[in-house]
Amino acid sequence: MNELIRQFRHTFVESSLNLVPIILVVAFFYIFIFQTIPNDLFSIAFGFFIVVVGATFFLMGLEIGIFPLGNNLSSEFLEKKSIFWFALFGFSLGFGASIAEPAIISIASQAGSVTQGKLDPFILRVLIAFSVGMITAFGIMRTILGWSISNIIIIGYIFVLIVAFFAPAEILGLAFDSGAIATNVATVPLIVSLGIGITSAISGKSVLKDGFGFVALAVITPILIIMIYGIFALGIEMGTEVIKPVNEIEDNTHYQEGFTFLGILKDLFFTFLNLVPIIVTILIFQYLVIKKPLANINGVIFGLIFLVIGLYSFIVGIKLGLFPIGETIAKSLFEENNMMFIYLFSFLIGFATTMAEPALLATIKQADMMGEKRLNVTMFRILVALGIGIGIFIGTYRLINGYDIWTMITILYIFVIFLAILAPKEIVAFAFDLGGVSITVVTLPIITAFGIFLATNIEGRDPLMDGFGLIAFASVFPMITVMSYSIISNLKK
Repeated sequence: MNELIRQFRHTFVESSLNLVPIILVVAFFYIFIFQTIPNDLFSIAFGFFIVVVGATFFLMGLEIGIFPLGNNLSSEFLEKKSIFWFALFGFSLGFGASIAEPAIISIASQAGSVTQGKLDPFILRVLIAFSVGMITAFGIMRTILGWSISNIIIIGYIFVLIVAFFAPAEILGLAFDSGAIATNVATVPLIVSLGIGITSAISGKSVLKDGFGFVALAVITPILIIMIYGIFALGIEMGTEVIKPVNEIEDNTHYQEGFTFLGILKDLFFTFLNLVPIIVTILIFQYLVIKKPLANINGVIFGLIFLVIGLYSFIVGIKLGLFPIGETIAKSLFEENNMMFIYLFSFLIGFATTMAEPALLATIKQADMMGEKRLNVTMFRILVALGIGIGIFIGTYRLINGYDIWTMITILYIFVIFLAILAPKEIVAFAFDLGGVSITVVTLPIITAFGIFLATNIEGRDPLMDGFGLIAFASVFPMITVMSYSIISNLKK
C-alpha cells in the first residue's frame, strides 16, 4: 500500500507538471492579448485540477494493470505455441473494442449524414471494427514471424493515397480523421503492450523495431474502409447537397453539466461499459484458451478501476476547464479577425495539449523501459508535441484558405514515406505509432471542436467537408518530427 501511495504521489506531481504548458498558453492569451481575466475562473481552475486527478488515475491504471496484462498475455500465448489462437485473440480484441467505441459510432453517423444515408452507419461501424480486428490479428502474426513493419506501413500509405484519389471529395476529411478516432484510448496501450510483450519474450527481436507498428496499422485500415465503401456506395462524384452535421464527436463519457451522486455513478458505469468488450475478450481467451488463472489479478482489477476513474475524471475536467477556455479564446480571436493569432493559437493549443496527453507519455515510457536502448522521454514528447502543433497549424491554414485536402495530404505522406526509407529501421514503426497514440483523450475532442468551430463560422466552408481533416494533419507531423530527429542524430554519430 505504501508503494502504491508513493507511486500515486509521484504520478500526481508528474501530471500536474504536464498541464503547465496549457496553463501558460491560456495565461499568454488572456494577459497579453485580451488583457482581462476569464469568466468562471474558479470553475476553470477546478476543471484543470480534475484533469490532473484523471491523468494520475489513468496513468496508474495503465502502469499497474493494462501494461502488465498485455505483457503476460503475450508470454502465455507464446508458451501455447499457437499463432492461430493469438491472432484470433487479436481480432476479437480489436473488433470488440471498436464496434462499441463511441467515437466510431459518431463518425459512422456523420458519414451517413454527409452522404444523405448512402453510407449506412451500421454497415460502416461493422466494416471499421472488422478492419481494426483483422489488422490487430495481422500485427500479432507479423511481429511473431518477423515481417518488416516499415515496408508494410509504407505500402499501406501508398495504397491510401491511391484510393483517396478516387474517393468522393466530401468524405476525404472524415476518412482521414477516422484513423485516429477508431483507436480506443484503452485499446491502444493494450495492443502496444502486446507488441512489446511479444518482442520481449522472443530472443533476437528489437522492441522498437519489431514491437511497434500496431497502432499505425490500426490507423490506416479505417481510412481505407471509409474511402473504399464510399467509392462503391457513392461513385467517384457524389453530386448531392451536403447536409450540416447532426452529431459531434463523442467522448468516452456521457457527462452532462451538473453533479449528483447518482449522476456520477451513472457516468462511471457508462465509462466502464466502454471497457466491457475488452474485459470479456480477455477473460474468454484467458480461461477457455490459455486455461490459466489471470496473472496479477489484483493489479488488473485495481488497474481497470483506476482506468475507469481516470477516463471519467479526465474528460469531466476537460469539459469544465479546457473546453470553455479554448472555445472562448478561439471565439474572441475570430471576432477580432486576427488570423495571425488564430494560427498561433492553433499551434500552441496543439503543442500544449499533447504535452498533457497521458497515453503518449505512458507509451514512450514503456518503450524506454522495455526497449534495448534508453530513450530521452522528454525529448520524444516535445518532438511529438511540436509535430501536433505544426500539423494543426497547417490544417488550420488549409481550412481557412480552402486548399484541397487530397493534394496537401498526398505531399505530406510522400514526404513521410521518403523519411521512412532514410530513417533508422528501429525508429520507423515507433514514429508511426506515436502519430496515432498522441491523439486520444485530450487532443482529439479539442482538435475536432476547433475545426468544426472554424468551418462553421468562416463563410464558404462546410463543417463536414472542411471542419474535419485537422486530425489527419496532426497525426502526420509527429512522424515527420520524430523520424527527422532520428536521421539528424544518426548523421551526427
